[in-house]
Amino acid sequence: MDFEFSDELRMVRDLAREFTEKSVRPIAAEIEKQHRVPRALIDEMADLGLMGVAIPEEYGGSGLGETGLCVVMEEVTRGDFAVAVTYGAHASIGAMSVVVGGTEEQKQRFLPQMAQGRLLGAYALTEANAGSDPGAMTTTAVRDGDDWVITGEKVWITNGDMADVVTVYAVTDKERRASGGITAFLVPSNAKGFSVGKREEKMGQRGSSTVALSFEDVRVSDAQRLGAVGDGFKIAMGTLDRGRLALAANCLGCAREAHALSVSYAKERVAFGKPISELQAIQWMLADNATDIFAMESLVYRTAWMCDAKQRYSRESAIVKLFASEALDRVVDRAVQIHGGMGYSAEFVIEKLYRDARVTRIYEGTSEIQRLVIARDVLRVGT
Repeated sequence: MDFEFSDELRMVRDLAREFTEKSVRPIAAEIEKQHRVPRALIDEMADLGLMGVAIPEEYGGSGLGETGLCVVMEEVTRGDFAVAVTYGAHASIGAMSVVVGGTEEQKQRFLPQMAQGRLLGAYALTEANAGSDPGAMTTTAVRDGDDWVITGEKVWITNGDMADVVTVYAVTDKERRASGGITAFLVPSNAKGFSVGKREEKMGQRGSSTVALSFEDVRVSDAQRLGAVGDGFKIAMGTLDRGRLALAANCLGCAREAHALSVSYAKERVAFGKPISELQAIQWMLADNATDIFAMESLVYRTAWMCDAKQRYSRESAIVKLFASEALDRVVDRAVQIHGGMGYSAEFVIEKLYRDARVTRIYEGTSEIQRLVIARDVLRVGT
């Protein structure tokens, strides 16, 4: 594999970096304060062609795959994690659920509009009592002629109050559940019986919208069923493989930002008559951060290459998500330590990065779930 980015990937990286510097950083503090990402930012990303970076060219996207998506996620996260999460809920798990499980007709119908940002996507799998165990979900879809009637509630849904179309997972066979009893549906947000509930007040990533969604006898046609009846769990896991990789790219971007701020602060802060960057204790923390970041970068882009090469990468997706989220935790913790008391102050960005980072070990599958996924595959293949 070649670790050098192609000209196209470098162009996308530069485009995402310029967008972040000009449009995201100047309003990041306001996004945090208002607990909302302006739709205008999403529209600007659409105008720049970033919304469909991972969508195949034949469906109106850029065709740059997971590598292209990771490049954009890394850059935008450096400006604001919440903006990147809002973007990713659409460009990653939102659109990719259609790429992974959609019929040709569904791909032609939905993906060009998603690539252009005319349809904003969301992904509704989690329920109050079905997080790590999706087989415990209680949302149901019952066949009624040529339609399906969906009833239930989802929680912790990013973009749930912004999305135009939501990928919803529901039980269609209560006996089989995760073993062929869950089916996915593309549900428009203007469907009768669809409603948005509580918006979560979160520790970090406050600008991203996280809401509950209710489905009260929501009727959708069979044409909006994603994949075959009973294929929902397989589609969900295939989509989450991509989502975990994209989240690892988020972690990489956040870690780079925390590290850059730490290096700058260490050079400026004077203690004992000299910059603290000259103190070995600080140097060791900077060295450890640089090491974690290099490992994160290597894992992210190797795994993205595997995905784009259509190799099996479910174990690697779990590995990179596990390592990147836990490495980010180490990086931001050291960054706060380097900043000392200022790192604990809300006036410094480091405090925000510390809060933003914490949830990465929970969503898209907890660290504990990733270890289970990895261990099961190790035992399956024997190595």
